[in-house]
Amino acid sequence: MCGRYVIISTLEKIEKRFDVKANNASEHKMNVNVATGEKAPIVTNTEPQQLQFFRFGFTPSWAEKASYLINARSEGNFNKENAMNYTGSKGILQKPMFKQAIRQQRCLVIADAFIEGPEKERLSKPYVVYPTNEGSPFAMAGIWSTWHNPKTGEDENNFAIITTAANSLLAKIGHHRAPLILNPEDEKIWLDSEAKLSDITSLMRPFDSKTFNAYPIDPAIKKVGNKEAELLQPLGQRVIPEYQYEIYKELVVRGMGQTRARIRKEKDEGTQGLLF
Repeated sequence: MCGRYVIISTLEKIEKRFDVKANNASEHKMNVNVATGEKAPIVTNTEPQQLQFFRFGFTPSWAEKASYLINARSEGNFNKENAMNYTGSKGILQKPMFKQAIRQQRCLVIADAFIEGPEKERLSKPYVVYPTNEGSPFAMAGIWSTWHNPKTGEDENNFAIITTAANSLLAKIGHHRAPLILNPEDEKIWLDSEAKLSDITSLMRPFDSKTFNAYPIDPAIKKVGNKEAELLQPLGQRVIPEYQYEIYKELVVRGMGQTRARIRKEKDEGTQGLLF
């Protein structure tokens, strides 16, 4: 599964990378710990030139109550063993919860990294998984919906991330699932409302492990409210040897490398920290 991820790219960088314009630029916030219920940038198939901000947690339009599902398995009820070399049916096409969205409401979920842990320990032993060779930001494949909340009377735009079986990198971390990360050349196919289902399902495969890396980070990331940049500081060796910790370095370059103590001090003094 993929329940937490990172978005630190500037709005300008995202707009240039995906050739879009934000529909509400003020909604863009750098967030080192995107969690369920929070708004985050996506690009939908119905508005492929716009960067929109939907809530993370999927509820289909026909649902009577909110479900806030963060992930949708590409294999559906198949591949229960989570075999990495699975090539069988994509059960998501038959799942009542997702079968309409996977056909008509696909989106790109913008990210700079995602956070995952071993299958048993999960976020008690987290790793940040990030692209190498300046591959940030990237797009995770998603589905979206607009659900009418009967309690508030408002329409809520939401999304979920499609997942596949793990690749060799995630297997080294000890996790059995991975987000469906699209190659740049496949992003337009995913957003094409007229694309054949066979073209869509052909994209549902584990991402290339050679283009990403990972390192362990502070378990404090498990708490949704923790948003300090220092949480992404490496606490151990990378899974694959490298020369730099790219994600944390990027945060420091952007002036986000504050410690929790510094943030508390600034709050006590009545000033505003750089992260907020």
